[in-house]
Amino acid sequence: MTTPSRARRVLTPLIAIACLLVVWEAVVDLGIVPNFLLPTPVQVVASLIEDAPLLASHCVTTLGEAAAGLAAGVALGFVFAVLMDRFETFYLAFEPLMTVSQTIPTVAIAPLLVLWLGYGALPKIVLVIISTFFPITVSLASGFRSVDPDAVDLMRTMNASRWQIFWYAKLPAAAEQFFSGLKISATYAIVGAVIAEWLGGNAGLGVYMTRVRKSFSYDRMFAAIIVISVLSLGLMKLVELAQRACMPWKRAERNNNDR
Repeated sequence: MTTPSRARRVLTPLIAIACLLVVWEAVVDLGIVPNFLLPTPVQVVASLIEDAPLLASHCVTTLGEAAAGLAAGVALGFVFAVLMDRFETFYLAFEPLMTVSQTIPTVAIAPLLVLWLGYGALPKIVLVIISTFFPITVSLASGFRSVDPDAVDLMRTMNASRWQIFWYAKLPAAAEQFFSGLKISATYAIVGAVIAEWLGGNAGLGVYMTRVRKSFSYDRMFAAIIVISVLSLGLMKLVELAQRACMPWKRAERNNNDR
């Protein structure tokens, strides 16, 4: 099977999106779906342009909360993954608890955090930490355990220290899975911050969406959704750039496969 060209990889989804927007516009203009229930793409773009300064100010708040929570979640997840790899008892004790914690809906946790921590930025950051902690911990712990045992045994025969085995064998083996988990956490960070803002706060995209929903301005709701999607995609792109910088051998392998 031939690999599609770069132009085709870019143009194909763009054409699909354009067709979807045309169908969307036609469905509303023809009255198949009432306009008061579904705004047209033109109305959404107009609202996006009109509210751009306001959306930008709310974006700063949401991004700040998401970035702080993501950084803390990654740091905490890394520590837990290292402890789980180092101590089998720690792994056996906390792995089921972390799995169970992911069955609790985020929407159920957010009101409690607002009640306990107030309406400031802290409950939003804590919710982002909770949302991003699990993918990082699981991906890293799984990556550490995927290291080739023969490579570890070889390093031990060469009198390598525990730290050297971790740095030169386990960490590179877990890098790809770590960045996969980080991509998931980056999207969770934005969504977690917005969900927390829905339930209490003075600024942020979640607060903006709550206000426009109460006024039945669904065109502005869609505009906010677009902004949230763009922010999530932007964070994922930053993770991809970081992955390329930290894993140059993967870039070399990809270039060899494209030849």
